[in-house]
Amino acid sequence: MDKVVEPKPALSSAELDEFKANGFLNLGRVLSDADVARFIEMFDNDRRQFPYMWHTYGYHQEANYEALISSPHFDELIRHPTIYPKIVALFGGPVCFGEIGLRRMRNYDGQTHQEWHRDRGYWFEHPLRLDYMQLIVYLSDVDESTHCFSISPESITDPPLKEAAEQLKRREGVNLEGPAGTCALFNVALFHTATTRATQAERKTVQIYYGHRDRAPLANDSGIPATLSRHPSDTETREFYSNLNERTKLFMAAYQTRTH
Repeated sequence: MDKVVEPKPALSSAELDEFKANGFLNLGRVLSDADVARFIEMFDNDRRQFPYMWHTYGYHQEANYEALISSPHFDELIRHPTIYPKIVALFGGPVCFGEIGLRRMRNYDGQTHQEWHRDRGYWFEHPLRLDYMQLIVYLSDVDESTHCFSISPESITDPPLKEAAEQLKRREGVNLEGPAGTCALFNVALFHTATTRATQAERKTVQIYYGHRDRAPLANDSGIPATLSRHPSDTETREFYSNLNERTKLFMAAYQTRTH
């Protein structure tokens, strides 16, 4: 009789413990060479074909937060089969799309710059205090000589501190480094920042937010195309993209055909 092989859980106990202790999970280089090449091509094509979708963002960055409109195949990264099940496991229930940002940081010859911030507060009714989570994907190699993403860990038992300086005294920032294809998940209530360094290297990232389907939308940065929110045959796609923000509703109303 063949031995029954139990399916491997999407999230290991060690990964769950790491998230509880730090509020984030460094997945390492989880994207394959083929995936990295494909998503870099999509990123570069988006910039070439739709330059009017890209705008100055934050400090020394440019970004396109309408990537689902200009390059809808980024859904393949948003719900990547290696990563998405871990996100669902951390939320412990149905997950919705929040937003997606393609970000580029060019070469830089100024002083190191950081702007520590929380995107929103913790949701204490959730066992991991999760309201929204971000997946950050590196599409370029990142090390101590390049721009990077930095984060200050907080456990699920740490009382939140109001000021970044206080939090950084408690637990100093951790720099996420690694080759293209490196990914990390983090609670957006953690203090975090883009660390801008003097470098000749360019940094490309995709930064994707996820939330609860029955909670308020995250923000009004990314519109959701009706091809996804009203998908004709895939119920799960419709539901994942169902948490429509005001930006999306405004565009939907503007493009409706009305009979006068």
